[in-house]
Amino acid sequence: MTIFLLTLAFFLVIAVAMAVGYIFQQKSLAGSCGGLASVGIEKACNCDNPCEKRLERERKAAQENSRIDVKNL
Repeated sequence: MTIFLLTLAFFLVIAVAMAVGYIFQQKSLAGSCGGLASVGIEKACNCDNPCEKRLERERKAAQENSRIDVKNL
């Protein structure tokens, strides 16, 4: 029973530490639409409203594809 109580106390301390860290970072919860793309895995985003980061990435990709590279002509 002692081992169980020590283990439970350890996990509770870890959970409290993570909660305090999250509170001090003052971040809001966010969805993961397009989250896999940030690690190189492409996935179709089925969100009705994509996040700002994804919209910015798509805008930059469109600009890069529309540029004419004089060196390769």
